Order: sequence, then C-alpha cells, then structure tokens
Amino acid sequence: MKDAPNDRNHVGRIAKPVLLSAVVIIALAMFSQGLCKPARAQTGQYAIKSNVNVVLLHVTVRGHDGTFASGLNESEFQVFEDRVPQKIESFSHEDLPVTIGLVVDNSGSMKQKRPDVVAAALGLIRLSNPKDEMFVVNFNDFASFGLPKNMPFSDQPEQLERALSSAQPQGRTALYDAIAYAVEHLKLGDHDKKALIVISDGGDNVSQHTLPETIALAVKSDAMLYTIGIYDPEDPDRNPRVLKELAKSTGGDSFFPDSTNKVRAICEGIAFEIRNQYTITYKSSNEKQDGSFRKVKVKVQAPDRGRIVVRARAGYYAPSNPGSAPESASAHDSSH
Repeated sequence: MKDAPNDRNHVGRIAKPVLLSAVVIIALAMFSQGLCKPARAQTGQYAIKSNVNVVLLHVTVRGHDGTFASGLNESEFQVFEDRVPQKIESFSHEDLPVTIGLVVDNSGSMKQKRPDVVAAALGLIRLSNPKDEMFVVNFNDFASFGLPKNMPFSDQPEQLERALSSAQPQGRTALYDAIAYAVEHLKLGDHDKKALIVISDGGDNVSQHTLPETIALAVKSDAMLYTIGIYDPEDPDRNPRVLKELAKSTGGDSFFPDSTNKVRAICEGIAFEIRNQYTITYKSSNEKQDGSFRKVKVKVQAPDRGRIVVRARAGYYAPSNPGSAPESASAHDSSH
C-alpha cells in the first residue's frame, strides 16, 4: 500500500504526455480536413470567411444619372486582377454593418467650420446601419482619439457627438498621421467592411508619415476612404490632389463643396452609398506570396441599364513570403 502514491504519480507522469500527444494528433487531423483554418471570420450573422488568398471587394455601381444601380446579378459582374479574369466566390447586395472612423480636422483654421462639420458627421451617423460601430479621430498637430479610452467604438449619436466636440480647434494639420492612426484602430473592429470619412480644410504640414506611406497603409487595411475637402481659396496648404488620391486608391470618393453648409448632404450621401454597395469575394488565381501590389478592376455588363459607372478599390497587396522579394507598384483609380 505504501507504493500506491508513487504508482499514481508515475501514471500521472505518463498520462500527461500521452494526453498531450493525443490532442496534437487530433488538431493535426482537423487541420488536414480544413476544420482548423488560419483565417479570421467575423462573428455574427454577417460573417465573411476569408484567408490570405481571398480578396474582398465592396463595389459601388451607379447609372448615368448618378443613382445607384440596384438589382444587378452576379453574372453581370466581371473581376480582373492584373488583367486576368477571376472567378467570383461570393456575391451579395446586403446592407452589411460597417466599422467606420470619422477623421476630423481640428486645426486652428477649422474654428468657424466645426459646427457645420459636427452636424454633418451626426447626419451620417443617424443614417448609417444601426449595427455599425464608429469611432472619432480628431487631429491638429497630433491625432487623438475622441471617445473615452475604455470605449473603442460606439453606435450612440450622443457619445459620438461628444467625441467630435471634445477638443478646441488649434495648431497645424497632421492629416497623414491621423489617417495612419485611424487605419490602425480599424483593426480592432468586428466588421469586415471598413470605411474612413476624412474631413479637412487643408493639406498636411506637420505629419511624420508621408503620402505614399499613408496610401499603402490605407490600401492594406481594405478600408474605403471618403474625403471631404473644405478649402479656403487663399489657404497655401490646400492640396485637393491628396484627398482625391487617397479616396480613389481605396474605392471611396472625394468631395470639395464650396461651403460648409453642404457638408451634411455629402455625409448623408456617403452613408447611403455605403449601405447600397455590392460585396464580392474571389480567390486570386495568382498564388505567389511576393508582397506585390495587384491591380483590380471590376466591370459590369448590363446593356439594358445604359451607361454604368463602377467604383471599387484599385488593388491590394499580396501576402508576403519572407523568401520572396516584393514588387513595387502604385495604386491607380479603378473607376471607369
């Protein structure tokens, strides 16, 4: 009987490695059958299962009169990657919830414009999908998060309004840093569909990030950027080309109203567009993991609809294998 405790300890020492080995074997078997996949899937009803080989596109389609072309079928869409036709894996025209960042200029020159900007942003918030998750980045010399530290996102207009109004306009314009900060925060969101709405009245004059770096970060994030430039004619820092390039490279759009009281209608139009897009996924026929930029083009063939305008992201960066040398490429407008 005295040997029993030693026997039990001996059995324990043997059982633990055996149990661990069994777990490993089961896990490997599940992986080989495709049950354990190195892929991120969004939780909830609106999941889009994806991995490094699947490309996700949100496509805006408008008729010649500017209205949204609804009711199109998958067969009417064509997707090309570096001019090579791709097979569409999934297609939908649902009002998917979105992770949205409001990136708002808080520099000194915005002081008189802020009330109109806040009202415009609130208009977008109220017309968005109730399941959207939103956050605010205010920027001047530095970018700062508008919501409380323990609240990464909110769907409450009152909380978001406080976030938009939490700082006094002052200082210069760190536009690129603010976008980079917002792109990083998007990674915390639960939704596959992501967008940034950027409102500014000037070019960048203080950021540490460069424009090419900022565009690359935005493209890699899969987020659509909608930019609104409310420039003063005499502003020496104004640079509408920057806002246009940021929007076009990500499948968004850019706007340049001649007065701030038009910003609200623009924001409401953005909210409506986001809720009326087509969602397409495809598995790239190019399996190389070389980190290169792949150009993407979406076309719609619907003769009965007349002239069609299609807008989607200009492309994406392929996954990078450490043993492959990435190819350099620039982003181009994908609308036609």
